[in-house]
Amino acid sequence: MSQEKFKNITTFVFDIDGVMTDGSVHVLETGEHYRVFHIRDGYAIERAVQAGYRICVITGGKHEGVRKRLQNLKIHDVFMGSGGKSKLEIYKGWLAESGVSEENILYMGDDLPDYEVMSRPDLFATCPADSCDEILEIANYISPKNGGKGAVRDVIEQVMRGKGEWLKF
Repeated sequence: MSQEKFKNITTFVFDIDGVMTDGSVHVLETGEHYRVFHIRDGYAIERAVQAGYRICVITGGKHEGVRKRLQNLKIHDVFMGSGGKSKLEIYKGWLAESGVSEENILYMGDDLPDYEVMSRPDLFATCPADSCDEILEIANYISPKNGGKGAVRDVIEQVMRGKGEWLKF
């Protein structure tokens, strides 16, 4: 695939479960759920934020631990819990508010709730290697990494390397 699509990116939009995590839900005896994030994905997100990239998260979940992780990574555009809206509705609202052009957006999703957004022709649709079949079929780029195992870093690093920004400290 051509690196040209990566060079146009100024904004990343990520799902959480199956993208930033491996999709597992760990349940404690108290009934509390927790997620596991890959430290290298977090490092890449921090680098992207420092370099001036905009990062947005749209997820159906609404766990406070996830919100705190995203705050620690300095992600400001966070949409958790759908409130009855589809991801497409949330995405369109954010898109109108943000003023970002879809040609500059890389979206990474892994499952059917991401399908409508990823089907939009102007954005760069990406997914982890272990995404569901329907998402694998429509993705413009499939990371060789699984969700929660470096897929987020893969796409961020490719964008930043393509612009000569990855090794700038």
